[in-house]
Amino acid sequence: MYVYTEIIRFIRELYGEPEAFIPLHAPVFAGKEKEYLNECIDSTFVSSVGKFVDKFEDMLTEHTKSAKSVVCVNGTNALHLALLLVGVERNDEVLTQSLTFIATANAISYTGAHPVFIDVDKETMGLSPEKMKIWLKENTFVKGNECFNKRTGRRIKACVPMHTFGHPVKIEDIAEICNKYHIELVEDAAESIGSFYKGKHTGTFGKVGVLSFNGNKTITAGGGGMLLFQDEKLGAYAKHLTTQAKTPHRWEFVHDHIGYNYRMPNINAALGCAQMENLDKILSDKRETAMKYKAFFDVVEDIDFFDEPDNCRSNFWLNTIILKDKEARDEFLQRSNNNNVMTRPVWTLMNKLPMFADCQTDDLTSSKWFEERVVNLPSSVRK
Repeated sequence: MYVYTEIIRFIRELYGEPEAFIPLHAPVFAGKEKEYLNECIDSTFVSSVGKFVDKFEDMLTEHTKSAKSVVCVNGTNALHLALLLVGVERNDEVLTQSLTFIATANAISYTGAHPVFIDVDKETMGLSPEKMKIWLKENTFVKGNECFNKRTGRRIKACVPMHTFGHPVKIEDIAEICNKYHIELVEDAAESIGSFYKGKHTGTFGKVGVLSFNGNKTITAGGGGMLLFQDEKLGAYAKHLTTQAKTPHRWEFVHDHIGYNYRMPNINAALGCAQMENLDKILSDKRETAMKYKAFFDVVEDIDFFDEPDNCRSNFWLNTIILKDKEARDEFLQRSNNNNVMTRPVWTLMNKLPMFADCQTDDLTSSKWFEERVVNLPSSVRK
């Protein structure tokens, strides 16, 4: 199609690459990354202890206005620990969305709990509070300040909404529903550093929030995740668990809980600190890119640019378009990738994967609609 040729041409002009491969989202190192890495290496503190670990946590606490932040080696184990911290146990159930990256469902499975997949909103591409209300009303009962599934008899302990591609969900509504049903709220904010709902950073509405610093995220530490807490005491306990639950002593090895080796190395934190120093510039550049995409697609028929929802300021981690149907989506994916412009579809719905095929769901109407139509466009920083 002619319009696909024009889209590819526009993307190449946007990134100033007439022929070379254009990735989906490459990291940018335009600050003190090499300086901090060299300092870390020279100090010999390259593992889980060092000044950059503390500094990185402090920077995220300040940026998100959390009470405490705790770094982990990646976002998936941060989410796993978050679920354990709010009391999720084996054979519990956890509400989440089927339209998500697999880490969300995997982390739930690590606890021995069962995901329940609820539909997403058309406005946010994230967990729908209205669909959540309907499902809870029809399928659950509350007894002794706990919520139970009528069909399975299992306790529904937590809810994990995910801020898809950096666009905040209707998190206040979800929090209100969770409070009503005595369900703990854990935010999968892995993709949404720099995103705000009604002026408040994502990941700070529930008991625990989780960020990710994978190599393809808005900023990267080469890997890594961050736990965000509104309760400083719970955050301190999380820090203890991530370091094998070792009690402080100059030489003795005494551990008081089953702990986890979820510590971020200092060398990764050094990279993260340098990235954080440029976060505002990165977010500004990504917003400018998103607005250029938006203006371009405003005059393209049958393709819609997915803009930030109401009451939100999105980080536009991955710019997203919605095509008219699966056939159009597949054709564009083939044309763009054949022309060295990397694009990708949204994830396969979790309930379609063999390990989650038996999980309970609602109708997933919007999730299925998005699955057939979503395409992510190149979204790297351009300057």
